[in-house]
Amino acid sequence: MSYDHTQSSSAPIKPSALALLPLAVFLALFIGVGSYLTWQGIDFAFYQLPAPVAALPAVLLAILLSKDKLNQSIESFMRGVGHSDIIAMCMIYLLAGAFAAVAKATGGVDATVNLGLSLLPASLILPGIFVIAAFIATAMGTSMGTIAAVGPVALGIAEVAGLDKALTAGVVLSGAMFGDNLSIISDTTIAATRSQGCAMRDKFRENIAIAIPAAIAAILLFLFHSAPSEVPTVTRIEWLKVMPYLTILVLAVAGLNVFVVLSLGLILAGGVGLLSVSDYGLANWGQDIYAGFGNMQEIFLLSMLIGGLGELMRRQGGLAFLTRLMNKLIGAFSKNNGGEPSQRASELGIAGLVSLTNVCTANNTVAIIVAGSVARELAEQNSVTPRRSASLLDIFSCVIQGILPYGAQGLLLGSVFGLSPLTVVSHSYYCFFLAASALIAVFVKHQQRMAATA
Repeated sequence: MSYDHTQSSSAPIKPSALALLPLAVFLALFIGVGSYLTWQGIDFAFYQLPAPVAALPAVLLAILLSKDKLNQSIESFMRGVGHSDIIAMCMIYLLAGAFAAVAKATGGVDATVNLGLSLLPASLILPGIFVIAAFIATAMGTSMGTIAAVGPVALGIAEVAGLDKALTAGVVLSGAMFGDNLSIISDTTIAATRSQGCAMRDKFRENIAIAIPAAIAAILLFLFHSAPSEVPTVTRIEWLKVMPYLTILVLAVAGLNVFVVLSLGLILAGGVGLLSVSDYGLANWGQDIYAGFGNMQEIFLLSMLIGGLGELMRRQGGLAFLTRLMNKLIGAFSKNNGGEPSQRASELGIAGLVSLTNVCTANNTVAIIVAGSVARELAEQNSVTPRRSASLLDIFSCVIQGILPYGAQGLLLGSVFGLSPLTVVSHSYYCFFLAASALIAVFVKHQQRMAATA
């Protein structure tokens, strides 16, 4: 999310570490409660305290710490909540949730999985599962929805084919994170592009050059571990039900406005349900749309609260403090470059900032929302393009999310496969390859810049 630094005051903002205290309170509540419940043996411990609830005390503290009058502080909070980037993000969340719910209810997910399985040779089961998960996650824009759809099917395949269940779970997680990272309708993509002020298509082009080598490496690894075996029986291919996914994927990659893409996808998925699913009527369609809205409630509310909290911290100098701190680190890292601002150091700083935030929040979208403003300032001050900073934010948030044993993705797959989440994420090879590919890209591009200016 970006904020107009001149909209409320022309005076320079003084950096203040104290302004970051509300964020520390939010993280302490979220992580502290999750850690305690984990110790108590509670399933999905880090998701027992809803993040929006944990954010409320932080918002209250930020208002109390403000040196402005109470009414001015509340106005600043509401300005952050109502920022155009935040509102646009929330509207896209609603449309994405509605499409995912309708497509699932009308059989689109099952039809797409069935299509993929019908095309798989026995020796390509694991790479095929990766491709199926990646395709669905790219089309749906959600790793959790992909895991929920593909996970049970992948488990059945692993049991029938005699494949390693932990590796199969890692394949599903890898494909889901690939799509989550690249999808134009993913909440991480929305947050990253909106916060950095770049077009989704530009971020996609920057991102895919880094993601494809990692995906190829993961596929080769999965191919090596795929033993010839009998593929489970599949049913007749239902092309009509697959059409909404194919349509939104093509339109999204073509760069059509995301609101139009999601609206068309929602209409197509509903139309397919009305035509091909017995007892599916307009009332069911409306209920599924509303259920999809409900599925996005948490991230919707959290985005608004974090938007307001971010504006309060900005007004009080918290983001200025972080920017100054990161710039000092970048300056120290760049001493060997003759005092020139280091783009490489800035890119590494953006990657490190969002990674650390993600470790603390166990939510890649939240990490991007929290780190977005600081990342944008670092990028602008050190000549990093918006699409580059957006790509780094999305990549490293997805990398961390895919290897966190207390992340939602690892917990869900562990539950489906009956495995420890730590075992699942240890097989998330795509995420490890993606991190390596991104770091190589940072250093290689830096060397190319140096050679061009020599």
